[in-house]
Amino acid sequence: MGKTIAIVNQKGGVGKTTTCVNLAAALKALDRRILVCDFDPQANTTSGFGVDKTASSPSIYDVLIDDADCRKAIVPTVWADVIPSNKALAGATVEMIGMSRREYLLKDALAPFHEEYDYIFVDCPPSLELLTLNALCAADTILVPVQCEYYALEGLSDLLSTIRIVKRSLNPDIDLEGVVLTMFDGRTNLSMQVAEEVKRHFPGKVYATVIPRNVRLSEAPSHGKPVTAYDGLSRGAEAYRALAEELVEKNGYAVTRV
Repeated sequence: MGKTIAIVNQKGGVGKTTTCVNLAAALKALDRRILVCDFDPQANTTSGFGVDKTASSPSIYDVLIDDADCRKAIVPTVWADVIPSNKALAGATVEMIGMSRREYLLKDALAPFHEEYDYIFVDCPPSLELLTLNALCAADTILVPVQCEYYALEGLSDLLSTIRIVKRSLNPDIDLEGVVLTMFDGRTNLSMQVAEEVKRHFPGKVYATVIPRNVRLSEAPSHGKPVTAYDGLSRGAEAYRALAEELVEKNGYAVTRV
């Protein structure tokens, strides 16, 4: 039975898409079966896997709004299978309001794939609205990237409050997969202070692996590749491989290193 993990933080620019693309690719390299659903209208995850967001049809928008076959939306890539997004998804919230089971549209779309994949990742938009609510209702757990900067914890209380509401009324089984520290610079006191503060707020839930600031991580999306394919020896690639191993081990599986 696969696990659905929503990658969520209402703040933009914290590394959600970078984490989604690179963690998925690193897990695929560990022989895990990976499906990635791009649930952000910006569709950066789609292009991060080298998929043309202007040409992919059907997209996740068509699946949700027009009842398109989700299986036909899946685009296989070397690094993961991808359900693409595009800018049409930006208007989906308005269209979904009048639909039955509006909070569970994504859950229903992904349900047939739980036996086919080990991990299903949902890259969420940087806001707490109906799209993100759908992701939270579809997810078994949530993964929260937190940028090692001054405002890192701002808004996390709102996110946790939303998750508690979802757990109480819509998805009682949802849990916190963990918190990933991103854009970490060990040379600065600020990064160290933010890391300690996050660990204090989320005891036992912060991954030991931290994602460093790394120019290769920033360059890789423009080439339509995860960093492990763009520059496998970079610090960013090494960090996401370590994070993938840590996630697998936390889920109760040994990782064979070669």
